[in-house]
Amino acid sequence: MTRVRLSVAQRREELLRAAIGQIEARGVAAVRIADVASALGVSNALVLYHFSTKEKLVAAAFAYAAEDDLAHLRKLLGRRTSALRRLRAAVRWYAPTGQAKGWRLWIEGWASALREPALREVARDLDRQWKAAITEVVAEGVAAGEFRCPDPAGTALRLTALLDGLAVQMTAYEGAVSRAHAQEWVDEALARELGLEREALTATRV
Repeated sequence: MTRVRLSVAQRREELLRAAIGQIEARGVAAVRIADVASALGVSNALVLYHFSTKEKLVAAAFAYAAEDDLAHLRKLLGRRTSALRRLRAAVRWYAPTGQAKGWRLWIEGWASALREPALREVARDLDRQWKAAITEVVAEGVAAGEFRCPDPAGTALRLTALLDGLAVQMTAYEGAVSRAHAQEWVDEALARELGLEREALTATRV
């Protein structure tokens, strides 16, 4: 069957999505250019034409995944509703108990970032933008009198640290933490950080 001719941008996106799938399945260290090419039924040369090395392909794949996650975060936080509703929606989505996908990918990325400067910068930039977005909506809620929080930036750091840690436990060690317990802890932490009773969260429909 004749393959549809793609534009350069479409081809790069196809390769990046395939790379993400292979990284999730095989891990950063084990994945090869040949694996990505085989997944799409194209030649190694075509992959190397767009990304001259495996390292550049991997870094670009993580940058692509990061932008995809950030786009969804902006969508959630850009809704015309209260700061509390927006914040809870973002935390629920980001949590390993929610609908966010790709935790295995990011755990792989964090580990590899210790040795790969380009990948480390991608992960660091994503982390900064997530924390900045959460900080901003918390500050908006404080200004609107919805809740109390003396340190929005600290709240953003503590919440994301809790979510990242739970994600590692639930992804790497199956059964270590139940979804119900994780969700309970996340809601308790969010309520505590905002100076609210937990019932105020469960009564908030998003």
